[in-house]
Amino acid sequence: MTSSAAPAESPDQQPEPGLRADAERNRDRILAAARRLYATEGLGASMASVAREAGVGKATLSRRFASREALINAVFADRMDAYTSAVAEALADPDPWHGFTGYIHAICAMQAADRGFADVLTMTFPAAKALEARRAEAYEASVQLITRAKATGKLREDFTDQDLVILLMANAGVIAATGDAAPDTWRRLVGHLLRSYATPGTDIPPLPEAPAPPALYRAMVRLTRTGPRTSS
Repeated sequence: MTSSAAPAESPDQQPEPGLRADAERNRDRILAAARRLYATEGLGASMASVAREAGVGKATLSRRFASREALINAVFADRMDAYTSAVAEALADPDPWHGFTGYIHAICAMQAADRGFADVLTMTFPAAKALEARRAEAYEASVQLITRAKATGKLREDFTDQDLVILLMANAGVIAATGDAAPDTWRRLVGHLLRSYATPGTDIPPLPEAPAPPALYRAMVRLTRTGPRTSS
């Protein structure tokens, strides 16, 4: 009697086109959901919340992205490209001080536009190799930018690359605290910090206006209700 069972599937057999399309659609939905949540909530958004937002199960999320770092790496790949492009553009500026201040404004604006990216610039993700490689590339270029700006005599000699990290941390904190209540507050912070970085007599951009008292009060009330933000 002969067996009518189907032959075993070959290990390298490709999935059917329909299955590949479903997997790709699920991946796109997960990435879109993660971008939305990270942009508004920061990286504290859980993997479970990403799965719910995408309308997929946790198992599906795990098949597409085995870890939180893998998801973060995929979500912010284009942002990291823009980040490295910003420092490259600043280095190409014939006026090193203008390039430096322009770079500060550019990356702080990127943080303000996306709370998740604000977190990415102030945290490390050793398992996200591609993201960390781009970060290292941008860091090396930013050191060159700082050196060039100092050579003009317009950037204080005691400014270091650690001060740039502190700036990004401070900006991320202000963005998280003020939210939609006073969304342009970060500009005032950056304006004051650039004044502290400049040597006496250096031309600096005009100081942006302070947030209106009612807007700042709403931000304070919001922060009181939600409490300090923590990332997991």
